[in-house]
Amino acid sequence: MAASEEQPKSPDDISLTPPAPKVEEPAAEEKPAAEPGEGGERAPPARTRKEKPAKAAAASPADEEPVFPTAIYAIKTSIGHEKTVADGIAFKAKREKVEVFSILSPAPMRGYVYLEGVNPDRLSDLVKGVKRARGMVRARGTTDAAASAIPVEEIAHFLEPKPLVSGIVEGNIVEITQGPFKGEKARVIQIDETKEEITVELIEAMISIPITVRGDAVRVLEKEEDSGGEGAEA
Repeated sequence: MAASEEQPKSPDDISLTPPAPKVEEPAAEEKPAAEPGEGGERAPPARTRKEKPAKAAAASPADEEPVFPTAIYAIKTSIGHEKTVADGIAFKAKREKVEVFSILSPAPMRGYVYLEGVNPDRLSDLVKGVKRARGMVRARGTTDAAASAIPVEEIAHFLEPKPLVSGIVEGNIVEITQGPFKGEKARVIQIDETKEEITVELIEAMISIPITVRGDAVRVLEKEEDSGGEGAEA
């Protein structure tokens, strides 16, 4: 008997729902890295270990600038040019920005001016090159400028205001230091303490003419007792 043909399936065996087609999922595409401005965020850069800055080496005591107290120092000058040196130092200190608090040029102290400052080494360098200045006065036996400071007590009497005619009496021989008669010798014949003026007569003039000058415009050469004593011996 021939092979039996395949019998048709009964309606109960037939499924009315067609088989679901097999859908292959596409391979996931790699998204390109978002560029700035497209809404994407750039991946943070890899962190690197930052090196700590090396600590500055501590300054050695030799590199630190020494600290000096405010003090007064004497500057030797050419005699008769004290005020010229004082003006020159003041001008140079302002130009080079050196701390000079005061400059004293007392009339009785010839050949010296006094500086008040902090750093004696800078003051010593400041004086160099000033016309008619001879340099800072150093203490004997030492090259340390700080050891050459002048005690205030030694110049305190210069700081007290005195009348211009102080120390001048009638009969003194004086030298006129200012005005048209500068360098002439004269004898004091009258003193006006109120106006701080003196009246003198020129010694070498052919005609004795009284001249009135300020008390700070003369320098006493001979006291009255000195001139009187010389006359008695003569």
